[in-house]
Amino acid sequence: MSFGAPLYLLGLLLVPLAAAAWLARRQRVRRYAIRFPATASAALAVGRAPAWRPMVPMALLLASVAALVVALARPERTVAVPIERATIMLVTDHSRSMESDDVSPDRLAAAQRAAITFLDQVPSKVRVGIVAFSTAPDAVQTPTTEREPVRQVINSQFPDGATATGDALEIALQAITRDTGPGTAGKRPPSAIVLLSDGKTTTGRDPVGVAITAGKAKVPIYTVSLGTEDGVVTGPGFGGYIPVPPDPETLGAIARESGGKAFTAADSGKLSDIYKSLGSKLGSKKHKRQSTAAFAIGGLILLLGAAATSVRFSPALP
Repeated sequence: MSFGAPLYLLGLLLVPLAAAAWLARRQRVRRYAIRFPATASAALAVGRAPAWRPMVPMALLLASVAALVVALARPERTVAVPIERATIMLVTDHSRSMESDDVSPDRLAAAQRAAITFLDQVPSKVRVGIVAFSTAPDAVQTPTTEREPVRQVINSQFPDGATATGDALEIALQAITRDTGPGTAGKRPPSAIVLLSDGKTTTGRDPVGVAITAGKAKVPIYTVSLGTEDGVVTGPGFGGYIPVPPDPETLGAIARESGGKAFTAADSGKLSDIYKSLGSKLGSKKHKRQSTAAFAIGGLILLLGAAATSVRFSPALP
């Protein structure tokens, strides 16, 4: 929680000062009270009131002052509000290294499940597209509010070929810059790219150069590096195994140059969590909402309670 006028919070210092003054006054009244011989008999006849009763009105009054002071400081809370218009491009690697089973059940299956999770997290009005790539971008769905065409691209991938990350990012960036959506008068909505890859770029243009262009266009790229250093795939023929470690360094540079953020995922659970988080993050924006009315109403209710209990609980004798 934050405050629009935090200086008013200095008024909370009145609460302990008022409590201390009230306690000092009560001690003074007791010290100089005049004792009457018949007081004990009167007390027995009336009945002794619980010691806590006189404290209730003051406690409510102090709580009321605190609530009203907080209301003057204009408290604000930050809430996530779904974005009405936004464009997100998924860029998914299905090169041959994605058949490695160091991520259960294998890298590609884990990536496909995570991408579906991402679609489930993004609000329905957000436009989502996808570029699937290996040696070259081989499947492209331009941004749309319909989820089924994107799911079809996700589910149709199989591991094969090299890794042309830069070419795929370039196509995704072009799809975003050309997409204005319906009724936007040519203005591009907020947009981002989510890149998942498990290996180094082996063909095509430099992905970091594309990331620099994306950064200038205000299109952040969120990268996810999938796999472990132990990942291997079978070599051609009977050539044994070929190591296919991920390349978090390059993906980190892509995220940094574009203004996005880099993630690493060594297992399917972590990957799903990342995609779920990104779906919620990119599909919403933070808004501050004032809570002044709630504190003001609460303060007035406490003030009324203090008035009512002071009449009900005030002692008949000093």
